[in-house]
Amino acid sequence: MLPFLAAALTFVMRRHARAQRIISITTLSVVLALEALMLAWVWNHGASAVLLGGWAPPWGIAMVVDEFSALMLVVSSVVSLIVLIYATSQGTTDGDADGPVSVFFPAYLILVAGVSNAFLAGDLFNLYVGFEILLTASYVLLTLGGSPERIRAGTTYVVVSVLSSLLFLIAIAMIYGATGTVNLADLALKLGELPQGTQTVLHLMLLTAFGIKAAVFPLSFWLPDSYPTAPAPVTAVFAGLLTKVGVYAMVRTETLLFPANDLDNLLMWVALLTMIVGILGAVAQSDIKRMLSFTLTSHIGFMVFGLALNSQLGLSATIFYVAHHIVVQTSLFLVVGLIERRAGSSNLDSLGSLAKLAPVLALLYFIPAMNLAGIPPFSGFLGKLGLLEAGVADGGWLAWVLVAASMVTSLLTLLAVARVWNRGFWRRAEDAEQADPMLLAAANEGVTVRTYEAVADFPESRYSDRGDVKVLPPVMVWCTGALVAVGLALTVFAGPLFSFSDRAAQNLRERTPYIESVLGGHHEIAPERRGEAK
Repeated sequence: MLPFLAAALTFVMRRHARAQRIISITTLSVVLALEALMLAWVWNHGASAVLLGGWAPPWGIAMVVDEFSALMLVVSSVVSLIVLIYATSQGTTDGDADGPVSVFFPAYLILVAGVSNAFLAGDLFNLYVGFEILLTASYVLLTLGGSPERIRAGTTYVVVSVLSSLLFLIAIAMIYGATGTVNLADLALKLGELPQGTQTVLHLMLLTAFGIKAAVFPLSFWLPDSYPTAPAPVTAVFAGLLTKVGVYAMVRTETLLFPANDLDNLLMWVALLTMIVGILGAVAQSDIKRMLSFTLTSHIGFMVFGLALNSQLGLSATIFYVAHHIVVQTSLFLVVGLIERRAGSSNLDSLGSLAKLAPVLALLYFIPAMNLAGIPPFSGFLGKLGLLEAGVADGGWLAWVLVAASMVTSLLTLLAVARVWNRGFWRRAEDAEQADPMLLAAANEGVTVRTYEAVADFPESRYSDRGDVKVLPPVMVWCTGALVAVGLALTVFAGPLFSFSDRAAQNLRERTPYIESVLGGHHEIAPERRGEAK
């Protein structure tokens, strides 16, 4: 509720930029603190539910938090808060054609509210509402500035999102017609009573709708052309959060509604193709934003892989990897925003000497890039190692194929990010095919980037001349560094996080804690419906 109220207040204060920033940052800080307390509560007391309006389930709206949703809430709020501070530090003011304050802050807060609602939704229709809230806000954020490129990309994004939402709504209607309920806990008990054919149809419809939102192959064609056109902070929060809401919905569907299903092999094939096609697209790109968009799609395949294994180890590794990927992928897109501001472009043909001109920026890119590629001892390596162990433990030939594909994808990811390092940071600016004159002059003069004047423009680059020094916005650098540090913290505290993920996976597969938190009492679940390990 806090982001909704703050969105209304920031809209009322649309002529007061400073007030909007203070309201937005304060609200998300309070939200993050409350969610941290909720995470601690769930760890000590287990899943909990609130029935809005006092209506008993399955008729009332249930908001449910368990270990998985609590972790997603905290990670998403950390990322949202840092990205918001990053965006405000660019000096966004009224009249800025790229990011009018009167639109940006309310839309951003509504996006956060929609994401939170989706993670807490205890029924399918409220989950649908959460998706629509965040998607409606994303339409506004994606087209900030109204440039032809953004409108064209936004049109594709809107059409695909509406189609996936329509499919989801049809699936909800069919499920309600078959069971008389949309409450997730109630459906966990009733869907197993339906004929197997009916279950399969409903299952496929939900997976297709969520697969579009998660950008799994072949439903991911829209993402690489949509995300790179948005302002850098918007692209960062989209890459970090929006596809993960789709992954979250897939995990809920597989563990709570259809724990004993015959679609695991299909999901494995989807994971395999998502990994390979996505990373092949990444290595073919010359623009860093598009390269990262393809790696985003590719690494969704790792999460689907762990889910498809239908084991506690695979699910635990998936939960860990989702948290890791939200932080690392967002970090890299924030770095690209800094590259654009320093060099005027994110195209590798125009870049060079950035390690010399901006050593801090080079470090901020190198750490999350190696993390994304899965280089030891970073959290990306630990998450992938957990997925590989789960695949080996499965023992099936298709699982072994996915283990091999995961290793190939990791190597190609390293190739893609190393190519950016070699061409953008390491080589000389004069060797670039289309070197920017200002960047070339700075490289030849040995100018070091130290600070940057905040300017009212994101994402295009503007330069601030202070003698012979060209600088990066300090707050933007600090925000990026803070998120990179969060990624490193996931490595340092990987042990406790894996323990938490194990517990979350166990409760997801048992289902009883979730069901009892909503319906109360003890509900007998048939053994074949409990989703226990193979």
